[in-house]
Order: sequence, then C-alpha cells, then structure tokens
Amino acid sequence: MPINFQAVWNYYSRESILKAIVEVARDREVVSVFRDSRFGKRPNIIQYPQDIVREVAEGAVSFHGSLERWNQPMKLDVGMARQDLDKLRYAWDVFIDIDVKDFEIAKIAAKQIIEALRDHGVQSHAIKFTGGSSFHIGIPFESIPQKINMLPTSQQYPEILQKIVEFLKWYVKDSLRDELMGWATPQEISQRLQKPLTQITSEEGIEPFKIISMDIFGSRHLFRLPYSLHESSGLVSLPIKAHLIEKFEKDQALPEKVKFEERFLVPLTHMKDGEALVVEALDWASKHIVEVKEELPKTFQQQKMRAIPEQYFPPCIKTILERGLSDGRKRAVFVIVNFLRNMGWDLDRIEKTVMEWNEKNVPPLRTAYVRGQLRWHFRQDRMLLPPNCNNINFYDSMGVSINCKDLHAAGIKNPVNYPFRAMRRERQEEIQKGKMKARGRRSFRT
Repeated sequence: MPINFQAVWNYYSRESILKAIVEVARDREVVSVFRDSRFGKRPNIIQYPQDIVREVAEGAVSFHGSLERWNQPMKLDVGMARQDLDKLRYAWDVFIDIDVKDFEIAKIAAKQIIEALRDHGVQSHAIKFTGGSSFHIGIPFESIPQKINMLPTSQQYPEILQKIVEFLKWYVKDSLRDELMGWATPQEISQRLQKPLTQITSEEGIEPFKIISMDIFGSRHLFRLPYSLHESSGLVSLPIKAHLIEKFEKDQALPEKVKFEERFLVPLTHMKDGEALVVEALDWASKHIVEVKEELPKTFQQQKMRAIPEQYFPPCIKTILERGLSDGRKRAVFVIVNFLRNMGWDLDRIEKTVMEWNEKNVPPLRTAYVRGQLRWHFRQDRMLLPPNCNNINFYDSMGVSINCKDLHAAGIKNPVNYPFRAMRRERQEEIQKGKMKARGRRSFRT
C-alpha cells in the first residue's frame, strides 16, 4: 500500500520510538531506505534521535542496520580486505531470518526455532515481526563465547554464524515437518504457497526448507531495525514476546497501535547462555563436513575401557545426579552425558542414568528433549569433555561448584580428571599397604 509521508513523520516523531532505534543502532552501519525501496548512502550511522528525524525529512521510511558491530563504522568501504574488516569488527549478533511468504507458516517455523534455542539453554533470544510476512530471531553477541578455538569470535564472522544457522535447520527439521503436516495437508500447503507439490515434498512428506529459507549472510549484511517501519507495507518491525507468537496478528504492528515495550538484541543475563548452542553447532558442523568430504562414512567406535564406578566421581557430578536441579538442567545434560562417556559407560547405561536423574529435576525436562540430546551425543564420532571446573556458566549456575572447591585447590581442571586421580591414589595406597605388610612379615621372620 502507498506510504503516507505525514504518517511516517508522525510515527518517527515519537520520542520512545527514536530512543528504541538509537539504542540498537549503536556501533552499527545504518542505511536509510526510501519509499521506492532505494537505499541511501553507505556507510552511514545513527547516533542521535536527530539523525533519524533528518533522514525522515529527506524521505526515508525504513532503517536497516548491520549484524556486525564496528569500532568505527564510517571507515567501512566497498571491497575492503577480510583482515581490514576483522580489525574494525568487534562483535556480531546471531541472526535468523525466517523467509517465507505465508504468515501462518512463518509463525510455526518461528516457534520451532525458539524452542530449539530454549532446548540449548539460550535465554537472551528475542523475536520481532519483520513488518512483512515473517519474523527475525536474534541472540546478542554478549551471549556467546568471546573466543572459539583460541581465536576471537569477532574475527570468525560469518563462518560461526553460518554453522549455527545450518545446525538449527538440521535440529528442527523433523519437528517442523511434523508441525506443518499436523497443521495442513501437503496439498493445502502447496496451494497456499502456489508451488507444485513435487517441489516441496519428498518420500517423508513436506520438506520444510524447500518452503522456508533461512539465509546465510556475508559481511555487511543489513536487517530492518526494530521499531523501523517496513518500506513497502508501512507496518512496524515490531519486537514481541516469544510466547505470544501464535496469537500475534499483523494489525498489532500498525504504527498507531505500537508502543515501545520489548527490546531486541539486548542481553538478558550476564552468563554466556549461548555457549552450549555454539558448542553443539560447531561439533555438528565438523561432523557434517567430514561426511561431505569422505566417500565412505566413518563409524564411531568407542575405545574399550573398564567402566568407572560412581564411587570415584567428583562431588559436583555426584551432587547433580543425586538431587536433580531446578536451574541449569539443560546444561547439566551436556555435562552428565559427556562425563559418563569419558567414564567408559555404555550407551544403555548412560540413557538409564540420565532418565532417572531427570525425574529428580523440578520440573523434569521434556522426555523428547532428553532423548534428542542423547541421540545427538551418541551420533558423535569423537569424545567431548564436559566443561572445565572454572566455567561459571555451568557449575556455578547449577549451584554445585562449592562442592569441588578442594578439587580446584588441588589443580584439577576438569571433572573427568578426578576419578583417574582418585583411582591412582587408591592404587598407590594399596601398594604402600602391601609394602608395609611385606616389611612386617620380614621383621617377624627375622
């Protein structure tokens, strides 16, 4: 529909809206978009509310910002070398663009992605209506590890983001298919999208990512900023509460109805709550790349070792298994499974232990989630260690780090080290006792 200049001016004259856009625009490259979908000059920035008012006076309708955050955005230039971009970039946000023309299908997809993020312990996720027909989901940079494989994460864009997006697509594919086929028949979906049935289905039914795109972005990619108007529809790109996706309707994004209530790409916790997501995404990507390159898939065979009994487990692991948790339950699954695999436990025994432990949690995790995590771990072709003892995002947040203060003082860096040290100490004590008995017998004979 045609964009009315007075309506645009009235909307961007609101102080709360200007403040919301300035907040998220900080350190981003921001480009104006005009009524004819023409983009303004690049690079450009927004630092103050007056900057937005000036752009609107010149005909701007929408504002798009970069996923990347820069030390000096105005130094950006076309054709810059990778190393020069890496020097300017100090952060980037995880951003998921669900691209589908059908609004109801977009809702279903957005709910599945949000559920996947929650499964991995991500609390700082946010969602916004694009102003068109779909949704954007974001995780602020502050929520993910600042170093990955000993390199600054800021310098690993877009590679890490690409792996996260591909992992999430893989993770939700089956559940998204089930949701779509429970909502409508393949024929009905084909008609809604005006696509031939053969293009969107396989033997398993609907192929979700033949009807939904989740693009992989390159450097200097722009997204419509929250509380910006959409340059074609005139609706607001509106942040919403995740649990209200299903009830959300487009008319809630009419400019005259919008209030500044939700923020977007703002950390909700000081913890790196996206760490588990990144770890699993990178591990999945590593396995996926191997499978693509190798003509024959490699079968993982766990090295045979005697299963270490629970009596040798460190206090933190014993505490988690004995009492269950109310906070950090999903992170605990990651810790427990990887710890037990390193203890030589077979898969059936690990599954039984994890399921029994989950019944102690308040509330228990969804059984489907636990089984999904177990399946993922059991498919891995290499052993992962649980997080180190000094990782505050795991043991501190679960309230068990105090159980291991003596271990930390003794220089034990990972829970896996404790049982082997305990068994070695036990063997040494047995050897010492044996020597003492032998000396006693010799003394007696003498």
